[in-house]
Amino acid sequence: MVRVDRSIIARLKKDGEVFEILVDCDKALAYREGKIKDLLEVLASKEIFADVKKGLRASEKEIKRIFKTDTFESIADVILKKGEIQITAEHRNTLREEKRKQIITFIHRHAVDPKTGHPHPPQRIEAALEQAKAKIDEFHSVEVQVQEILPKIRSLLPIKLETRDLEILVPTKYAQAVLAYIRKESRVLKEQWQNNGSLKANIEIPSGIYEEIEDKLNALSKGEVDIIVLDKK
Repeated sequence: MVRVDRSIIARLKKDGEVFEILVDCDKALAYREGKIKDLLEVLASKEIFADVKKGLRASEKEIKRIFKTDTFESIADVILKKGEIQITAEHRNTLREEKRKQIITFIHRHAVDPKTGHPHPPQRIEAALEQAKAKIDEFHSVEVQVQEILPKIRSLLPIKLETRDLEILVPTKYAQAVLAYIRKESRVLKEQWQNNGSLKANIEIPSGIYEEIEDKLNALSKGEVDIIVLDKK
């Protein structure tokens, strides 16, 4: 558990009642995102309050009525996942900036200019976001926000999300290294070992990282890899 003097309030309002618990700010946000599983890492105490600042504990009767349980862990889980986590303006700005960078990176890796087939530089994407005055939500997922942002920047930047299906063929002596790499960096659609021991594989990648993948495969195979683009979608 964390220290009470370093904790903040997580609050849930439901059916006219207020339920508050004391938590670590960063760990509470990580718990909400599924990055932390253990509640004890998040909590500063195992008490449920109606008003933390006044030291008023929540009514056991109301807890059972609203949550249908009196198990603290179950109640704290609901408060953390569905309630409001109070954070400072400074911390909120930090989270928003981190999310903005994640969105720019996602667009750079997953989207291309339809005319050239190449990804836009991160600086160009960032400028388009600023010009379009795209709003960034520090709590919403990157994928959801990208779907909302792309229509707003298309008038400024020709862009579309795209994936590519590739077929690769690599000699035996480089096959294991290449296989380990594509399993980590792509979605492997098919693996097929040839009679001579070479590897033939079909993979799917975001189009924005095609050149990065191509360069790495050539480096791993000393240039002896064959890469064919089967489809763009």
